Amino acid sequence: MPALSPSTVTPTAAAIEHSRLLSKQHSDGGWGLVPIQSRAGRFSSFDVADFEPVSGFETEWKYTPIKRLAALLDGVLGGGRYDYSVDKDDDISVDWVGRSDARIGSVGTPEERGSANAWTAFEDALVVTVSGEEPVEATIIRSAVGVEPRAAHLVIDARPNSRGVVILQSTGTAQLSENLEISVGDGARLTVVSVQEWADDGIHLATHFAKLGKDAHLRHVVVSLSGSIVRVNTNAHLAGEGSDVELYGVYFADAGQHLEHQVFVNHDAPHTKSRVSYRGALQGEDARTVWIGDVLIRPTANGTDSYEENRNLLLTDGTRADSVPNLEIETGDIAGAGHASASGRFDDEQLFYLEARGIPEDEARRLVVRGFLSGIVQKIGVPAVQEQLDAAIEAELRA
Repeated sequence: MPALSPSTVTPTAAAIEHSRLLSKQHSDGGWGLVPIQSRAGRFSSFDVADFEPVSGFETEWKYTPIKRLAALLDGVLGGGRYDYSVDKDDDISVDWVGRSDARIGSVGTPEERGSANAWTAFEDALVVTVSGEEPVEATIIRSAVGVEPRAAHLVIDARPNSRGVVILQSTGTAQLSENLEISVGDGARLTVVSVQEWADDGIHLATHFAKLGKDAHLRHVVVSLSGSIVRVNTNAHLAGEGSDVELYGVYFADAGQHLEHQVFVNHDAPHTKSRVSYRGALQGEDARTVWIGDVLIRPTANGTDSYEENRNLLLTDGTRADSVPNLEIETGDIAGAGHASASGRFDDEQLFYLEARGIPEDEARRLVVRGFLSGIVQKIGVPAVQEQLDAAIEAELRA
C-alpha cells in the first residue's frame, strides 16, 4: 500500500507536508548526535520511509525486545479488513471507511516506526461514531485477526455533547500493529476500554491517539492480561480549555511475557486536568513489564492540574518491572503537578494480618493481589467489564 500523501487526505495535508520538510528521525545511538531532550520535540510522520530502522537505542524502543518485532517494524503488512463482531446500541454506528475519510489523520501523527508502518499499510479503517446526548455503548470483539503480520486502523468519533462507552476486546492469535484515533468533541464524555487477552503467541503493537475539545472528558482504560508481547502507547492531547482525561491501566505478566505501556499527556490548553494511574502484577521467570509516563505542560496550559502514578507488585523471583515517570512544565501558572512510581514485593504485614485470622497463605496472597489491582478495575465504571476482569485476574492467580 503506498504511503499516505497530501493528495490522499486533504484535512491533514499541512501536517503531512510539515513532517516531510523536517529532517528524518535519528537514533540516540549515533556518534555526534544529541538526543531530543523535550517530549514535544519528538519526530513524527505518517510515512514509514521517514523513520530509520529501529536499533534499540532509541528512547522509545530501548526497553522493547525489537528482534521479536521485526515483522511488524520492517516487514510488509496486510492492510485489508478483518472479521469482528459487535454488540451495540442503536444510536451508535460502526462502519468501514476508506483512507480518504476526513476523520483519518485528524487526531495524531505517528512518532515511531511501528506506528508509521501500520499507518502506511492499512487500507480501510473501522469507524465508531458516538452521537446523541443519551448514553450509548458498543463492544467490539476481535478473535480472528490471523497469524500473518497485519495493520489495522480504528477511529472513535465522539460528537460534541455525546455520551458513550466503547469496549474493544482482542483475543486469539495475532501479529497486529494498529493505530487508534479517539476524537472527543466539545462537551462530550467518552469511556474507551481496550482489553488485550491474546493467545500465548500473540504480538500486538498499538498506538492510541486522543484529542479532547473544550470541556470534553475521556476515561481511557488499558487492560493487558496475556500475549507474548503487548505494547500499547497512549497519547492524550488536551487541546480544548477545561478538558479532562483519566488514563488507567491494569496488567498481569506471566513467565516470558513482555507487557509494555507508554503514556504521553500533552496539556495544551488552559485549565486542563489529567489523572494517570497504572498498576501491574508480575509472576514467573522472565515476566517483564515496562511503563513510561510523559506529561508535558505547555506555556499555553496555565491552570493545569496533573498527576501520574505507576505501581508494580512482584510476586515471584525472576521478574522485572521498569517504571519511568517524566514531567515537563513550561509555565509557572499551574494548579498542581506530580508523579509517583513504586515496585516491590508483598507486604509481609498484610499477609500476617490475613493469616492471623485463619486465611491460608495462598488465599491471602490472592486477596492482596486482587485488592491491589481492583483499585483500577473499579474505575472502569462498566459493571459487566469489571466482573469479567475480576474473573480473568482470579484465573491468572490460580494458574
